Amino acid sequence: MDAPVGHERNAEQIAFWNGPGGEHWVAKQAMQETVLAPFCDFLIDRAKPVAGERVVDVGCGCGGTTFAFADRVGPAGHALGVDISAPMLARARELSQGKANVEFVLADATIHAFAPASFDILASRFGVMFFAQPALSFANMRKALRPGGRLTFVCWRTPRDNPWLMLPLTAVYEHVPKLPQLGPEDPGPFSFASEERVHRVLGEAGFSSIAMERQDVSLDVAAGKGLEVAVKTALESGPANRALEGQPEEKVKASIESIRKALTPLQKGNSVPLGASVWLVTAVSP
Repeated sequence: MDAPVGHERNAEQIAFWNGPGGEHWVAKQAMQETVLAPFCDFLIDRAKPVAGERVVDVGCGCGGTTFAFADRVGPAGHALGVDISAPMLARARELSQGKANVEFVLADATIHAFAPASFDILASRFGVMFFAQPALSFANMRKALRPGGRLTFVCWRTPRDNPWLMLPLTAVYEHVPKLPQLGPEDPGPFSFASEERVHRVLGEAGFSSIAMERQDVSLDVAAGKGLEVAVKTALESGPANRALEGQPEEKVKASIESIRKALTPLQKGNSVPLGASVWLVTAVSP
């Protein structure tokens, strides 16, 4: 499956998620769904889907949140998952067998021709922080919502509020060069950490009644399976994995040992809890 045609400013992200980024997420799909399950619950709780509604899930990845919405809206409803990653959507389609109310589309939501005013909910779990021009992207996505349609998404707060991502990266940095420094509004996992920026972007895109709620959680990166699973999850999640791309085997092995050393004091039985913090964002399409 080819990569989608997208907005030129999103080309780098499209290349990444159709290359190692997407392939990596497919390989760890089951574990990631387990670790990130609390955020799917937050999203569903705030979006409040009901039977018969139509939902667009942006940046749906391997489809976990799309399936959760499909279950809530039932046979009379519909859940459309949109993503730029062909590998991840291929996995989503494998998992969707027998689910008649689910559909997946390979597209850049910045320019995709959504059917106008045809959906009740626009939602995303960590899928909207990677747009180069997010106000443009959200304005296009808003066209899919009927008047009064609801926007709900989950995004990461600051790096310091998310040790589950940053502690492994700090350990890896003992052995490899630091990743290029991103500006606070550059596409990336923390690009919506600023409350002011989120309000500004959504306002420019035409949304109203914008609200943001902080949620702090403890994520068990071991998923109840012990320290070595926690080390593997930490190694494979977020920026630590990206920092190790292309590094020689001896540096990878040394990084693994440093991650293990950092996580060992945090182990509680078969769990390794680490802090995480997100914004739960809601808005309305006039």
